[in-house]
Formats: sequence, structure tokens, C-alpha cells
Amino acid sequence: MGINNSGQMTFAIDHEKFINEMKVHTFPEAIFDFNKIFKVSLTEEYMSGNNSLIILGDCLSVLKKMKHSSVQLIFADAPYNIGKDFGNNSDKWGSVRAYIDWCKIWIDECMRVLSDTGTMYIMTATQHMPYLDVFVSEKYNVLSRIVWTYDSSGVQSKKMYGSLYEPILMINKSKKASYTFNYGDILVEAKTGAKRKLIDYRKNPPQPYNTEKVPGNVWDFSRVRFKMDEYENHPTQKPEAMLERIIKASSNPGDIVLDPFSGSFTTSAMAVRLGRVSIGIDLNEEYYEMGLRRTGITTERNGKSLEKIKVRKTKAKSKYVRE
Repeated sequence: MGINNSGQMTFAIDHEKFINEMKVHTFPEAIFDFNKIFKVSLTEEYMSGNNSLIILGDCLSVLKKMKHSSVQLIFADAPYNIGKDFGNNSDKWGSVRAYIDWCKIWIDECMRVLSDTGTMYIMTATQHMPYLDVFVSEKYNVLSRIVWTYDSSGVQSKKMYGSLYEPILMINKSKKASYTFNYGDILVEAKTGAKRKLIDYRKNPPQPYNTEKVPGNVWDFSRVRFKMDEYENHPTQKPEAMLERIIKASSNPGDIVLDPFSGSFTTSAMAVRLGRVSIGIDLNEEYYEMGLRRTGITTERNGKSLEKIKVRKTKAKSKYVRE
């Protein structure tokens, strides 16, 4: 383990050693004690700081080392099994059944580490979500079925209607479980009231329609484009505005937010920005370094500058699912 010039941890493998050494160095008071949510030491490479823990490794291995009911919010955007190019790891299983079986394993592990009052959001491809919906409906509890809709890039299938949305499941452990939903923090403009200035005569006395409302389950967020400031070199980056809504609605400041398939680490970046504690995991070393930079942990790793240099996203190889 080493310490950079700013006093932050630069590398650690033995978790217990890290915790012990941390006691003899001066670190910012805001650093969260991640040791308390792990049953055993991490063997994966990781770095922490700024209330964020970034881990390079397989999420199933890491999840199994975490304590039961240790996090308050999980956002899981796993590979979709549609052939996307993630660099050093594959997004194609031998069959749909094999993919669904794998999803059930990580969903169960995520639900184990989720607190009894916590919430989990799951994303996958439109053609695979029905299988996961049935699974979680029978074993856990579906709070909401959300549609993220977005504009087309102009390249659409000429054999069928092109897909312009991705499904999101919002779930918790059971129907009887309480959960966080800060609706006042995610209000959006109520166009009927704000634009047309209509009067609601159902109220006594009649009053103007509200100018704000709680969002419905159809979310219109633009996909992240190359010219946008938030763009990262990742093929399936999710919008910051979408993660901001999820984190504000389903967690409180100081809560632990986990993303087991962090990718571009938007979840971790937004969690830190919103005063939450974040844990992000990814297999890809390039994305791991992206997370270190985006959460403000460090700007250098092993002598390499983690400066953001934008390049076009990798080419997707997802045509086979429509042939």
C-alpha cells in the first residue's frame, strides 16, 4: 500500500492491513469506515476516499464478502447479453437460460446485502426483463416497473419497430417492508398546471393545479452523447440525471449506495456528489480507473495519469438478437 502526495490511499490488497495502517496516517475526517460492512478481507485491488470505495474485481466475489443487510440502495445495470463490447469481458452467454440463471445468482446476493428497508433498481434488455420480473415478483417484491425512454440516434431497424426504451425494476425485500421514497426531492414540472394555468374545481375552494408533481414511471432522459460534458468512454453509460433521481428518491444523505456493475461509475460519482457513501465494483481496469477519477479518490494510479480523454464509444455487436 502507498500514500500519494495528497494523503490518499493509492493501493491496497489486504483489507485488515489497510484498516490498521489507516490509523497511523492522517486522513480526511469524512472517510467512511468500509471495514464494518465486510465479513472478510478484500483480496481484490481497491482504493477508497471521499466516502467512496472503488473495487477492481468480480462483483459476486465481492458481494459474498459483504455483511447481510449492509447497504441501503443498490443500482444494478448488469451486462444485457446482447453482445456489447466491454473490452476485457464478454456480454454474450451461451443461451438466454444461462444468462437468466446468472442474473438470479447476483440478484440473490444483492438482496442479501440490501437492508430490510432498502431498495434495489435493476436494468437489463427488454427481451430479458420479463424473466427477471417473474423471478423477483415470486421471491421479493416489485415496487414499480419503470420505462426509460430516449430519442433515436437515427439508426433504426428496417425489419421491425426499433427499440427506444430500456426497462427498470424497482424492488424491495417484501410487501410488508418499509422503504425510502423522498418524493419531495424529485418533483418535476406539472405541465398542465404550470403551462395552462388551469383551475382544479374538485378542490373546495377551487385552486390552480399544482405546478410540480411526482414523476410517473415513464422517464424521458436523453442518452449520453459524445458532446456532453458527462460523457465517458463506455458503451452503455447511463445519464447522471437518471441516477440523481434514483439516489435522491431511494436513499438519504449518509446512506450506502452500491453499484455491482459500475461501468462508467456514474452511480458512484452521483452518490458522492449527493452526500451518500458509495461502493462501486467493476471487472474492467479501464473503468476502475474511471471510477477513481470520477469519485475524486485519486488522479493517478501506478504512475499513470487518470486524466479524462474522450474517445468515441466502442462498437456494439448486438445485431444478432434481432436476426
